[in-house]
Amino acid sequence: MLGFVFGLNARLGRLHFFLASIALAIVMTAICFAIAMAVLRTTSPSMIRPEDLTHNWAIVAAMVLFGLATFTLQSMRIRDIGWDPVCVIPAWIAFMIVDHVAAGRFPAWAIGQEHQGTMVGGLVNLALLLALTFWPSAHNEGAYTNPFEPPARAVNKPSMSNQRLARVSQGTARPNWS
Repeated sequence: MLGFVFGLNARLGRLHFFLASIALAIVMTAICFAIAMAVLRTTSPSMIRPEDLTHNWAIVAAMVLFGLATFTLQSMRIRDIGWDPVCVIPAWIAFMIVDHVAAGRFPAWAIGQEHQGTMVGGLVNLALLLALTFWPSAHNEGAYTNPFEPPARAVNKPSMSNQRLARVSQGTARPNWS
């Protein structure tokens, strides 16, 4: 069950990944706008400090929601490509941590004063984004199927209960005593 909640066992095609990413961006923009309006309604703009905004529960909840939704979409798309998200996502996170540490340890390697990463990390992120968006699906020669339906081999094979029902409905379930 958790595999489908986090998208580890589901698949998401290229177009659906792209559209879901755009929809997520629109929803998160609306959520951020609502939070900003609520903060501005309760405080004057001159009294707002950045440190106070990080302690707001709504901002933290929006960050967690965005992180989980992004994680789910990427995991579903990685599974559709044919890669294992249990291996790819932790490797991606580990690389970004190493990139952040390298940018902090060697400031000359960082992209700029404001950035927390290097050019190599930026190129890896770009390559993974392009792979998630444009890499063809690994199953059915790129044809999209519903991610929550069973595989085709299980659908085509009739189950034992269906065979029994067919035999009973045709009247061949009873032995012929004549």
